[in-house]
Amino acid sequence: MIPYREFFGFSKEPFSQDVGLNELYPLKALAPCVDRFEYTVSMGAVCVITGDIGAGKSTTLRYCASRLHPSRYKSIALIAHTGRWNEFLRQVILSFGAVCGTQSVTTLIKTARDLLFEVVDKKQTPVLLVDEAHLMRPELFYQLHTLTQFEYDSKSILPMVLAGQNQLLERLGAYQARPLASRVIGKTHLEALSQKEMGAYLEHHLRVAGSNEGLWGENTTLAIYQGSGGFPRRANMLARGALIAAAREKTRVVTPEHVRLADTELI
Repeated sequence: MIPYREFFGFSKEPFSQDVGLNELYPLKALAPCVDRFEYTVSMGAVCVITGDIGAGKSTTLRYCASRLHPSRYKSIALIAHTGRWNEFLRQVILSFGAVCGTQSVTTLIKTARDLLFEVVDKKQTPVLLVDEAHLMRPELFYQLHTLTQFEYDSKSILPMVLAGQNQLLERLGAYQARPLASRVIGKTHLEALSQKEMGAYLEHHLRVAGSNEGLWGENTTLAIYQGSGGFPRRANMLARGALIAAAREKTRVVTPEHVRLADTELI
């Protein structure tokens, strides 16, 4: 690996995926998403975060989850997959550190609900956070609401946040998913950044990494914007790759050509 951090004098990895929550760039949709998230949790309902690949859904979900005080809330964070309903229930159970060897859906539901009620009995609110929710089988959308019900649906014990690609809304729009969809009270869609926003985003992360010098101009920002389609994840990879290409040439000015070289390494 080219030692580009040392070459450019960065104090930390630039454009890192695990940037600290206090160092996140304030995406335009972030504040409204937090408002919907907190309202959803207070109402025991469901909210949805959608966006294209690399738009920042997982980061937004992580930021929202960080606002849940552990003395008041129990976060149940899952990454969805294409498994069946019983496998999803086992995920919920495992998130509590519990083990359930049975494949019986009835037993799994009872075990999961018992664990949720233990949280409620401790005067905490369990909150289910599901990333990549668009991957879930249709049957899960039909049955997921059964975990939330209490006393004949008189009270919800499990607010949910579902994050996923745009087809997540299509799944929720299916007739059989109406019991779950009827609990959705907030939606946030993460759009691609504009060219101006991309410039501010890149400058922000350069400062976070410890750079105070102008490493590139508007043409380089434009190249990253065009190559990423305005989506942060790909922009991060292009920017880091362009820095590596420039360091390899021992030049402190990152050009559009360096961005194009970085783009050839990506799929």
